[in-house]
Amino acid sequence: MSLKSDRLDLIKMIISSREIGNQEELIQALKAENVTVTQSTLSRDLRKMNVSKAISESGKSVYVLATNAMYKRMREHRPVSEMMHNPGFVSLRFSNNLGIIKTRPGYASSIAYDIDRKDIPQILGTIAGDDTILFVIEEGVSYTEIKRVLGNILPI
Repeated sequence: MSLKSDRLDLIKMIISSREIGNQEELIQALKAENVTVTQSTLSRDLRKMNVSKAISESGKSVYVLATNAMYKRMREHRPVSEMMHNPGFVSLRFSNNLGIIKTRPGYASSIAYDIDRKDIPQILGTIAGDDTILFVIEEGVSYTEIKRVLGNILPI
């Protein structure tokens, strides 16, 4: 992994998936994923991503993503390499002409943006929160058809 954007995505996943209290812990977590980064580069990355500190449920001061205003943390720990194969997407469910996509914290808006950018006629529009996307399905369109068109964007 050499691209800056890939490194930033990896940092985002690490911060979203476990309690990281300082840069040394984050450097070690990156090293476990075969990414070497200097402290100064990491510091610039954190500043660019607007990462801040907050008090976790356990009372520890930890890094949080600025876009994650409600500060939700994933409950089950999964290796970051596994999460990289499925960036952001968690699940898809339907109710009448509504669809709900669940994502990892911080990913909903970018996935909704990708859906909107594709201008899919079967989807009338999206609304994204931190980890949930609500979308409205055109009348008469089957769930199978929605899964097919979203399959070009998401790993469904």
